[in-house]
Amino acid sequence: MPDSVASRETAFEQHELAGSGALQPLAPLSRLVFRGRISTIGRVAAAFGVEPAMEACRAAVAGERAALWLGPDEWLLVAPAAEGAALVSSLERALAPLPHSLVDVGHRQAASALHGPRAATLLSAGCPLDLDESAFPVGMCTRTVLAKAEVVLWRTAAETFRLEVARSLVAYVSLFLAEAARASHLE
Repeated sequence: MPDSVASRETAFEQHELAGSGALQPLAPLSRLVFRGRISTIGRVAAAFGVEPAMEACRAAVAGERAALWLGPDEWLLVAPAAEGAALVSSLERALAPLPHSLVDVGHRQAASALHGPRAATLLSAGCPLDLDESAFPVGMCTRTVLAKAEVVLWRTAAETFRLEVARSLVAYVSLFLAEAARASHLE
């Protein structure tokens, strides 16, 4: 049985990326993947405290909670780790009469933030998306790849991206970004 989310340390290590920015580990979080029809959104909003974004590839945020749109009927719900069990109970009660899926994925992922004026450039070394702010504005989020790792990428500020990565790929992603930073200074 997995250990509790609150007792785990983050898997990312803090790295200064050769003057290009900083990879900062984020505190352990509660993460739930919710799948359901649009008709369930009102109940999710009432139980979670954030109305899930209805616009494709956008995040809705209220305080320390966020709902990231991952697909037409799928959202990643993120909250402080200490709130996880209570959120699951609250959401399950609210959604009980409706068809839905609610899965706790907090144990499988780790999060970090990449900040700095060259954050988009570093990510572009391994991400096929156009990360210019005009194409990927603040508040946008999506599943994508970073080199060979699947990530959920969310731009939280002009020079800050949040990465949600499978715990088993954290070292790979950290090393990839460090190498991208080193390589960008060779040119």
